[in-house]
Amino acid sequence: MSDISKSLEISASGMRATSSRLRLTSENLANSDTPGYHRKVASFEQVFSGGVETGLVRNGKTHLDRTELPKIYDPSHVLANSDGYYQGSNVNLMIEIADAREAQRSYDANLKMFEQARKMSTALMDLLRR
Repeated sequence: MSDISKSLEISASGMRATSSRLRLTSENLANSDTPGYHRKVASFEQVFSGGVETGLVRNGKTHLDRTELPKIYDPSHVLANSDGYYQGSNVNLMIEIADAREAQRSYDANLKMFEQARKMSTALMDLLRR
């Protein structure tokens, strides 16, 4: 495999992984007001081929954030116990927004690498045609 096609493959794997992270962040934001919802956290794994590091990355298992769910006092809520409390969500909007920005920047960096490798490949083909 040529270095240019390998760099395209590495960039594409990074974009796939970060798009998955953005999807989980979106799910967390959408469920931030859902009682009992645990925040989902993405993990990534390096890809090895024959024990050799390939430079590729893939999604690992999705984990649930096991921090304690906050107790919210609202005696009129359907899920409230006899004391008037129910379990809220452990999604922190500031953390989710920061994660989304970080994932977006990572996606953009991989996209720029992909575009640069594509331009180099096109320039090489143009040189070979001459």
